[in-house]
Amino acid sequence: MSASPAAPFGTGEIYRVDWLPGTDVLHGTCHCGREHTAQDPIEMWEWMLAHPQGHEPQGNSS
Repeated sequence: MSASPAAPFGTGEIYRVDWLPGTDVLHGTCHCGREHTAQDPIEMWEWMLAHPQGHEPQGNSS
């Protein structure tokens, strides 16, 4: 089985970071759908990678 470019390690988790043009702000979206903004790229990736494991995507309730 080969991994796709979107998920090179086969986790199925996709993290997206967009730069908001005209600003120093980064907008990140976690694989669960939660969003976060930050000016520091390190802060952004730390937030994404520290996100709780096993959390449910937005819209799912237990």
